[in-house]
Amino acid sequence: MKRPRARALVPACAVALVLGGCASAPPAAPGAAADAGASAAPLMGTNPADPWEAWNRKVFAFNDALDDAVLRPVAQTYRDAVPQLVRTGIDNVLGNIGDAWSMVNHLLQGKLQTGVEMGIRFVTNTVFGLGGVLDPATEMRLPRRAQDFGITLGHWGIGPGPYVVLPLFGPRTVRDTFGLATDSLFDPARLPETTTGRWSVLALEVVNTRANLLATTQLLAEAALDRYSFARDAYLARRLDAVHDGAPPMEQFDDGPDEPQTPAAPPAAPASAPPRP
Repeated sequence: MKRPRARALVPACAVALVLGGCASAPPAAPGAAADAGASAAPLMGTNPADPWEAWNRKVFAFNDALDDAVLRPVAQTYRDAVPQLVRTGIDNVLGNIGDAWSMVNHLLQGKLQTGVEMGIRFVTNTVFGLGGVLDPATEMRLPRRAQDFGITLGHWGIGPGPYVVLPLFGPRTVRDTFGLATDSLFDPARLPETTTGRWSVLALEVVNTRANLLATTQLLAEAALDRYSFARDAYLARRLDAVHDGAPPMEQFDDGPDEPQTPAAPPAAPASAPPRP
């Protein structure tokens, strides 16, 4: 029997994957390090979707160290210093700009109704939400349905390709890496006319996103024995779910038969005729 086992996992950890390895594990007790390494050592190279696992783990560790040293402390300071109301307004503005690009991707995927709804949402929040600071569209039952060009490519039938962890950008597939290049052309950081303005908006995006993920990444660090595998599997499941609008093919989650199959007994040898006297 084939079961979509990863579907239940996706909502809980999808947001933790944005930073790709930015969840920092609590330090282990000195005496437990060897035992933990022996008992929970990951089996590398066993996932066919991740042929570059050895390299990806190195990049994952680099992103992790960078988060420990810079990003997480800055995000914690930002969260503590900026009032929640202001941070919500920043979330809304950045999300509203992203809604315009999501509308384009829905239309490129042939989803006319959803694309029109996203367009109405964008106009409503821009006009009546003070440029997107407020979110009246959600109250009007026009929820955000975020899309990106990587999902659009998948909707067009382009396969994901190998899994890859990018420095700073975190988990992707080859398809999503090309999608990221297109998405960056419509990023809010491109709106300011000056270089200083662009870098300021980009820094605000990164820090605000990381601040929103502080609690989730801490949960990931405490719950996962092998955070790399956990993040990879959840990312791939989430992207598959997004490409297929929440209903991925069941065979994508097939782990084999539910119960071990008993090998068939070899056919009995034909009985030999008794010797003649």
